[in-house]
Amino acid sequence: MAAKKTTKKSGEKKTGSKKGAKYACSECGMVVTVDEACGCVEVCDLVCCGEQMEVK
Repeated sequence: MAAKKTTKKSGEKKTGSKKGAKYACSECGMVVTVDEACGCVEVCDLVCCGEQMEVK
């Protein structure tokens, strides 16, 4: 069985992390900068201190 390939439909917005995006932890203040876009179609979860990091 061949693996399914995820493709972006025309008009569909990409919501994955983009290069240069910054995410901050509301608990400890750590900031993460995306160096390489992941290419995911859905939102990626970045977790720190047990909480999802927020776009800064």
